[in-house]
Amino acid sequence: MPSRLQNRLEQQQSQSIDMSPLLDVVFILLIFFIVTTVFVKETGVEVDKPQAISAQKLEQNVILLAITDNGEVFYDGSHIGVAGVRGIIEQLQRSKPQPVVIQADKTVPTQLLLEVIDEAKLAGAATVNLAALNP
Repeated sequence: MPSRLQNRLEQQQSQSIDMSPLLDVVFILLIFFIVTTVFVKETGVEVDKPQAISAQKLEQNVILLAITDNGEVFYDGSHIGVAGVRGIIEQLQRSKPQPVVIQADKTVPTQLLLEVIDEAKLAGAATVNLAALNP
């Protein structure tokens, strides 16, 4: 005849919760969030953009260039200089034509900004925009 303790242990073992379905749901949710995440490309440097009343939001698929306050030109976190703008944009335009957005610091000389815009246009960019903040 089984004792009371053995009966109680058997009841507790038979009433355990199966964690497998819960883990399946957690992994499915994790996969869902990874797949639906939108990755925004940044220039990799901090730029103090000027303000403009006519500033508008642009589409997500753009080529972002940054010009820092000391005159350095960056693409995707790497320093490319004015000479590297044409090569980078030509290479990116081959796969899919995209607009170019320049994030220039508000203290950047106009001459440098025009050189970068010219290089982008010569590389085949249909539109070149300047990034600004809404006031």
